[in-house]
Amino acid sequence: MKTPQVIAEIGCNHKGDFEIAKEMIKVAKIFCSADIVKLQKRNNKELLTDEQFNAPHPNPINSYGETYGEHREFLEFTVEQHAELKKYCDELDIVYSTSVWDLTSAKEIAGLNPELIKIPSACNNNYEMLEWLCKNYKGEIHISTGMTTKNEIDDLVNFFVKQNRNKDLVLYNCTSGYPVPFEDVCLLEIKTLIEKYGDIVKEIGFSGHHLGISIDVVAYSLGATVIERHYTLDRTWKGTDHAASLEPDGIRKLKRNLLAVQKSLSYKEKDILDIEQVQRDKLKYKKV
Repeated sequence: MKTPQVIAEIGCNHKGDFEIAKEMIKVAKIFCSADIVKLQKRNNKELLTDEQFNAPHPNPINSYGETYGEHREFLEFTVEQHAELKKYCDELDIVYSTSVWDLTSAKEIAGLNPELIKIPSACNNNYEMLEWLCKNYKGEIHISTGMTTKNEIDDLVNFFVKQNRNKDLVLYNCTSGYPVPFEDVCLLEIKTLIEKYGDIVKEIGFSGHHLGISIDVVAYSLGATVIERHYTLDRTWKGTDHAASLEPDGIRKLKRNLLAVQKSLSYKEKDILDIEQVQRDKLKYKKV
């Protein structure tokens, strides 16, 4: 099995605080041993209608502004701040990545030349953005498939084949919910993605919004080699994503457990392993 990659998704769990974002990156690298951190970039004027921008937040207790638009703007970092965070990731030797939600954000983040760019489930049908990335960005393109039909996934993969970028595509099994109950995780969809697209795309991943870390180990065992989880320093912080996120010790244990599973997913090299021979000599029944 390929070594699992763990993505600690910061998203907007930094609460709009640049120093918190840097602290989260440092903890993800030094304490958690995560492989990748992921932020978000949105052009809210492009994404939202005036009505949506000026409407109140649907859950005011989690809002950082008087309107939903103000809330989203409060949580946004500038391109210059993203460039500084990427530089900080480079210094710590952890991969920087960002989810882009619109064409403007895709162009801005692509200009930083990250190793990978993520497309969230909500935007995987934005073909104007996908086409621009395929033609102008040379790194990996990771895409989640939450709230997406099987026919839509077919169309998505076929689009990348036509663009000759399918070997840069990492396709994630995902259920869009915060948090997702276990019965809705539907892990066996990983097998479906591998059977249909495993030889076409670069890798299959898993983006989980469930509670705990047991599910992720099974996802890896089923063949998902990139595991993405929302990440926060404190699950009680203000915001909508913290409750469905892992704290640092959760990310650390997740990486540890995945590496343990990788070591154990093998066949015996011989009938009696060396570690067993000692016990066989001592314990195996011998007919007198």
